[in-house]
Amino acid sequence: MKIVARPVVVTEVSLPQRRKKSPIKYSHKHIWTRVFLIATSLLFLIPFYWMINTALKTNPELAITPPTVWPQQWAWDNFVRAITTIPFLNYFLNTVVYTVLAALGAVLSNLMVAYGFACIEWRGRNLIFYLVLITIFIPFPIAIIPLFDLFAWLHWINTLLPLVVPTFLGSAFYIFLLRQFLLQIPKELLDAARIDGASEWRILWLVAAPMAKPAIGAVAILAAVGAWNDFMGPLIYLQDDSLHTLSIGLQAFRSTHDIQFNLLMAASILVVIPIVFLFFACQRFFIEGVSLSSIK
Repeated sequence: MKIVARPVVVTEVSLPQRRKKSPIKYSHKHIWTRVFLIATSLLFLIPFYWMINTALKTNPELAITPPTVWPQQWAWDNFVRAITTIPFLNYFLNTVVYTVLAALGAVLSNLMVAYGFACIEWRGRNLIFYLVLITIFIPFPIAIIPLFDLFAWLHWINTLLPLVVPTFLGSAFYIFLLRQFLLQIPKELLDAARIDGASEWRILWLVAAPMAKPAIGAVAILAAVGAWNDFMGPLIYLQDDSLHTLSIGLQAFRSTHDIQFNLLMAASILVVIPIVFLFFACQRFFIEGVSLSSIK
């Protein structure tokens, strides 16, 4: 008896095709989203437009009612007058020194504390971390008088030390931001470095810090912007006019030249430009650092 092998016919099975979205509905949805975003951004840009518009007007044009939408005569000399009326360069240098030191202190201190909370196992770690987070809810006005008495006892009043030294002591929000990012580092990577004989200090700066660059950049930007715009701290601790920052200088300029709004807006534009440039230059690090830290 012969066994005849019959050829097996393989039929092609058609898989269910994924249903394509309608290109018309897809485009309309994104168009309306972009229209909404553009309209919202224009709404937020109105104050900046009005500030630039006022800074480029002459004094007679400021008195026109209703106000003109665009300057009839471009007064570029308002920026020169705004700089020469007050010691703008001195205020600018003081602000730059304060901003750089504050950003450096915020990065160094908070990174070390966050590494201890995220990458080192020790008893009571979570409890101490929660106690640190509670300090976020302490209002600043409550601590003004005790801090002023402490800095006066240390003879730090009328110096930059009361503004710079606290940044090297950590901040609860920055610690939380960096800790959330450092928790995403694989524990096996840290254990491998420890097995190779690396100390915790070396692991921090050679393993954790390079991987946490986005979060470090976000902390540096937030600390720099906060120091650049700080008004209450310099107002309380800086009594000498030669040590004042731009925020105090603008307030003094407003009190002495209250009617000249064009000069005030010109000086304000010069103060805002470095912050805008910093954000556009480092926005990738800021957005990536905040988004990867699980903060919505």
